[in-house]
Amino acid sequence: MSYLEYQVKYVPSGFRKLMYLNWPVVFLITAVSGFGFLMLYSVAGGSMDPWVTAQSQRFGLGMAVMMIMALIPIWFWRNMAVVAYVVALLLLVAVEFVGVERNGSQRWIDLGPMDLQPSELMKIALIMLLAAYYDWLPLKKVSRPLWIIIPLLFIAAPAYLVLSQPDLGTTILLVTGGGAIMFLAGVHWAYFATVIAGGVGLVTAVFQTRGTPWQILQDYQYRRIDTFLDPTQDPLGAGYHITQAKIALGSGGWTGRGYMQGTQSRLNFLPEKHTDFIFTTLAEEFGFVGAFGLLVLYALIIIFCVMSAITNKDRFASLVTMGVAVTFFLFFAVNMAMVMGLAPVVGVPLPLVSYGGSAMLVLMVAFGLVQSAHVHKPR
Repeated sequence: MSYLEYQVKYVPSGFRKLMYLNWPVVFLITAVSGFGFLMLYSVAGGSMDPWVTAQSQRFGLGMAVMMIMALIPIWFWRNMAVVAYVVALLLLVAVEFVGVERNGSQRWIDLGPMDLQPSELMKIALIMLLAAYYDWLPLKKVSRPLWIIIPLLFIAAPAYLVLSQPDLGTTILLVTGGGAIMFLAGVHWAYFATVIAGGVGLVTAVFQTRGTPWQILQDYQYRRIDTFLDPTQDPLGAGYHITQAKIALGSGGWTGRGYMQGTQSRLNFLPEKHTDFIFTTLAEEFGFVGAFGLLVLYALIIIFCVMSAITNKDRFASLVTMGVAVTFFLFFAVNMAMVMGLAPVVGVPLPLVSYGGSAMLVLMVAFGLVQSAHVHKPR
């Protein structure tokens, strides 16, 4: 009797599915989260509270959810795509009325034990809906104008609601992630070239109209652009965050100052050191070697997801897996660019490392979809 015949005859179905998990992704996710626990312990001054304990509990819950989702056939998640999108959209609308406001932004719904950020749910729901849409749509219709309008509306509705919170970072992730799914589904490149050309034209117009009676932006918005391009213009005001982040990044050198020895974070110079700017703490304490090591782990997660998607013959499963990989890449790419001064500060957390309940759980749900697609792909 062959090993495969033994599995089919004697091994329980649920256990067999666990054996089919994409285990390298599981181990890599755990390793990255371990990085996060170490850094949260450091920025808390060598204490498990207030961040490490809560974050580790959420990781454990998220891991359990990922495993459960992996056991559920991928066709179930295809059928739930519309429901997930509608629920996430209704929650975004609810934020406008009952949302909790913090630091000038109204993004959360208070659920008691934790705050729910519906925009995080929408990132995954949008991927599911677009993947289900292009799984249903015949390939010959993918690039026809009429059938392109529908997914654009799917993207535009949540993007408008999230931008009004305001949350520019998540809006960028939604639009870019949705566009990536459309491209991967086979939408003709000419549409994307037109959008890119229009974006370049808009940016040019923004700068060309400055100081004229018909300038596109307000004066304070132009000042924000100036601060982004040269933070030293206002080092104690609008440029303070990125200036302190650059100091932390540079002071780490090749091997860092040592664990829990970072002066920028220990002396509270770094803003949001446990969330958006936690990468700078890691770079200061572990240097280029530690930062590059984290980047390698991120890259390996994406590589294993892409390999799984390429070998999956189910169109929905392949598009969902690629969509999660692209969204995950945008998460850490935007965050790292932001804290290094290569992009404006838009409030995007570092995935699996930054403190945050909604972001952690939603990412684990996303990887649950990836695991379901991998476990149930035709073999």
